[in-house]
Amino acid sequence: MNRSESDSELEGLPVFRPGWVWLCGAGPGDPGLVTLHALNGLKQADVIVHDALVNPKILEWANTEAELIHAGKRGGKPSPNQRDISIRLVELAKSGFRVLRLKGGDPFVFGRGGEEAHSLVRNGIPVRIIPGISAGIGGLAYAGIPLTHRDINQSVTFVTGHDQNGTAPQSLDWKAIAASSPVIVLYMAMRNIERIANKLIDAGRAPGEAVAVVSRATTPQQKVLESTLEHVARDLEKASLEPPAIVCIGGAVRFRNFLKPIQSLDQSTSPDNGFSDGEKGSEVS
Repeated sequence: MNRSESDSELEGLPVFRPGWVWLCGAGPGDPGLVTLHALNGLKQADVIVHDALVNPKILEWANTEAELIHAGKRGGKPSPNQRDISIRLVELAKSGFRVLRLKGGDPFVFGRGGEEAHSLVRNGIPVRIIPGISAGIGGLAYAGIPLTHRDINQSVTFVTGHDQNGTAPQSLDWKAIAASSPVIVLYMAMRNIERIANKLIDAGRAPGEAVAVVSRATTPQQKVLESTLEHVARDLEKASLEPPAIVCIGGAVRFRNFLKPIQSLDQSTSPDNGFSDGEKGSEVS
C-alpha cells in the first residue's frame, strides 16, 4: 500500500516498517482500554489479522486501506488452525506488508502469542510485542473485584480452564494451587467449571468459597454471576451466561458487595456493573 515508511499516524510513536509484524493485545473488550501503541498500529497497518474476541469498534479505527483478515479461534466452533495462522503471518510479512496481529486481551496470557512470536522469529520476521490489558485483570476490575487486597491475598494464580484437548488441565498440581493461592483466576473455564471446582474442593478449598463469573467483561453485555465453589456449575447452567468469561475464586470476590463502579463510561456504552450494598447468594447482575 502506497504510504511512506515515515508516515506515523500518531506523532512520537513508532513507525510501522514494511515486513514487520506487530503482535498486539486489543484488551478485554471496551475500546477505551486499547493502548496508544495498538491504536498507532491500527492506523498504519496494511493487513490486520484479528481474533474473534476483538471488539468490531476497535477495527473501525484501522487504516481505511487495510485488509482485515478474521482468524478467530473459539472453543467448540470451526476455527483456523494455529499452524496455518502462523504460516499466513510469515507469508504476509515476507510480501512486504505491515502486519498487525490483533488478539483479544494480552497476546502472551493464554493467547498463543508466544507460539506465533516464536514462529515469526524462527522465520526471520521482525516482531514488535504490544501488551494488552488481560481480562483477568481489567475484566475483574470492571466487575468491582480487586485482584489483590492486602487483607485478602499476597499472591494470585492465573490458570487456563482447558488443555489442548479441551478438557480440564491434567498436568496441573491442583493441591498446590489450592493450598498456595488465596485468589485463583480461571480463563476459558466455563465448559469445565464443575470438574475444576470439584478438584479444588477435593484439594481442600472450602465448598462455600466465593466465586464470580464475569461474562463479556468490560462490554455493554457484561454480566456477573456470584456463587460459591460447590454451586457455581449449577448456577452457571441456570444463568445461561455466554462465553467469553473470566472466573475469580477467593475472598476478593466479596469486595464486589461494597465497591462502587470503578470505571465510568458513557451511559450508552457502559457495562451494567450492577453494584449494590449487601448483595448475597447466587445472583447475576
